[in-house]
Amino acid sequence: MKLLLLVSLWLMLPHLHSNAATPAVQVSNIRRAFHNGEHNAFTDLVQFKGSLYLCFRSCPDGHMVFNSSSVIILHSGDEGKSWRQALRFSVPQRDTRDPHFLIFKDRLFVYTGTWWSGEGREERKDRDMNLMLGYAVHSADGASWSNPILLEGTFGSYIWRATSHGSRAYLCTRRKPHYEALSRGEGEKVQALLLESEDGLVWRHRAYLNESLGDETALLMDASGNLTAIGRNGSGGNAFLIRSRAPEFSPMNRQPLPRSIGGPLLATWGDRLLVGGRHQVEGLGPKTSLCWLNGDNLEEFAQLPSGGDNSYPGFVALSPTRGLVSWYSSHEKDAQGKTITAIYLADLSLRP
Repeated sequence: MKLLLLVSLWLMLPHLHSNAATPAVQVSNIRRAFHNGEHNAFTDLVQFKGSLYLCFRSCPDGHMVFNSSSVIILHSGDEGKSWRQALRFSVPQRDTRDPHFLIFKDRLFVYTGTWWSGEGREERKDRDMNLMLGYAVHSADGASWSNPILLEGTFGSYIWRATSHGSRAYLCTRRKPHYEALSRGEGEKVQALLLESEDGLVWRHRAYLNESLGDETALLMDASGNLTAIGRNGSGGNAFLIRSRAPEFSPMNRQPLPRSIGGPLLATWGDRLLVGGRHQVEGLGPKTSLCWLNGDNLEEFAQLPSGGDNSYPGFVALSPTRGLVSWYSSHEKDAQGKTITAIYLADLSLRP
């Protein structure tokens, strides 16, 4: 009995891996950061003007496409120990989801992809990718925010993560080729594109990240503007590692990674690249994990407490040795035994 208990506790804890080439990471202070009885999912984290911000989607009707969804932005002035709501916004007749931060030209942007969902409260089962739109709110101080703004150049496209370099912002989006009126669903005949903007609000096509099997893609640019990206595979297969040099962003060098990654994260921590997202673990099911990107390979250093509907992590490097990670999961139940989908946080520290 004691052995079974010890094995169960071990499975619930983050797994630490290390070798001589990469540092080990201690995962601690794992806590549920937010739950309001709704479906809470799709997180991101950022540090802006000395404070932390956490964003995610919240919807009383669940995971799928509902116009009752909204984006919640939380603020913390104490490195994630306590949080207060900075903003909650929605878009009429649209499902707001997958919010992501971008600091650009001294403003904090929050981008959200939206599906058209009409006036009824029921789930839109006839949703059409060609009716998708990107929206944003932005703030100069994290306290006063704009109203949701429709992003020009995003009609028929589902926007996702963003990055910037110099005077240009870049945004991942996916769409049907030539905006074709195909049958419902995304699948392999979907493109992932890189959009470019000078103001964060008006966007134009810059390059193709994937001309087929396109999906959620995390973007990162180095000091020279060269691109590294992690792209989810639209068919559910192994994720893509994508690299390209500025300013042409052509050709795109794409190669498969050794696992699928749902809701991918790509971030810098010191002089290393951190990758996060969901993958299937044999015997355990879907788990949110964190890895180092070592050259063209992934080395997992943590599996976070997670299960069922989960993933979409965010990350902030608080120092070269300390970080904070967010994610969502549905591995816990409430007092009545009902599964909850909540937002979680954990502290990361590099072990000597």
